[in-house]
Amino acid sequence: MSDDSAPAAPAGATPPVRRRLSAQDRRRQLVAIGLAKIVETPIQDLSMDDVAAEAGISRGLLFHYFPTKTDYYLACIAAAGRRILRNTAPDEGLPGEQQVEMTTRLMVEQIERRRDFYLALVHGHGVADPRVSEVMDSVREGSTERVVVALGVPEVQRPVVRAWWAYTEDRALTWSAVPTGERPVPVSVLVEECVAALHALLAVSRA
Repeated sequence: MSDDSAPAAPAGATPPVRRRLSAQDRRRQLVAIGLAKIVETPIQDLSMDDVAAEAGISRGLLFHYFPTKTDYYLACIAAAGRRILRNTAPDEGLPGEQQVEMTTRLMVEQIERRRDFYLALVHGHGVADPRVSEVMDSVREGSTERVVVALGVPEVQRPVVRAWWAYTEDRALTWSAVPTGERPVPVSVLVEECVAALHALLAVSRA
């Protein structure tokens, strides 16, 4: 299926460029537009008319791909979760300990750059739908798997690693809330402390 619909242009205005896209490509385009917007705009303030206009389609066609605003929002949030995992992926060619340090640092830096957006993901951004929490669960599970594989953590200790990620997220959110020049420790020390906490938790759980 493809579409080449675009909203009618006002008299005298330059008509929008019509782009023929497959259904999959159109959905991908719409999600990319929404993902860019919800970094700064709460979902309840997101204008579907603006999204449709930027895509060069009608509002009705947008709802052909996403039946409700919540469906559209959830698609954008799922894309955000996948992006977080891509942005925090370590170099798998490094030794396990260095992979853990790298992915921890990348997660802290990701939260620092997009703190408000990350908080929105954690707290659901005003949408009462269990699928929102499922997105964050997938991010935490993906991050947990990386540590488990990198360090060869026994499966029985997977819940410990998952709980540690929640601790690391909280540390990063608290740390990034403080103005840069007033933070008690630099990012390198924060990462060092978080990784040390991981090893301490793993040691205690083995005892």
